[in-house]
Amino acid sequence: MTPEAFRQKLSTLTAEIAGRPLDAALDQWLNSTHGATSATFGALKAACEAGVAQGWLCDREGGGIRYGRIFKPAPDLNGFSVDVVDMRNIAGPHHTHPNGEIDLIMPIEGDATFDGRGAGWLVYPPGSAHRPTIASGRALVLYLLPEGSIEFTR
Repeated sequence: MTPEAFRQKLSTLTAEIAGRPLDAALDQWLNSTHGATSATFGALKAACEAGVAQGWLCDREGGGIRYGRIFKPAPDLNGFSVDVVDMRNIAGPHHTHPNGEIDLIMPIEGDATFDGRGAGWLVYPPGSAHRPTIASGRALVLYLLPEGSIEFTR
């Protein structure tokens, strides 16, 4: 797996969700169309695991969390930025999503959950906020942020 091949996989996915409201309907659609048992989920999880193992994903560390923005917002990604975090039984820094956030939750060890959700997708609407929390194990979480917009709380 290379960053370029990973980008192509994400470009295909973001083309399907571009322009859709970030809401419960998108959450449901992502989980029914590209959920934890789908080929899309399997391919993205394998790509993320390979990227972490190869060192080009989650190449920074702070506060017990490995993280990194792999792609800035771009036309081929339909305006989304792409971040991936590697977390184990920890709560990350509180932040808000001015334009919303789309999360792909990929448990790696145990029955890991992200903000109470297991493997699959979680969509936060514009203006939402949270302290991202992994419980019951370790997970990789891929974040798609419209326009790369995120505001960390002081």
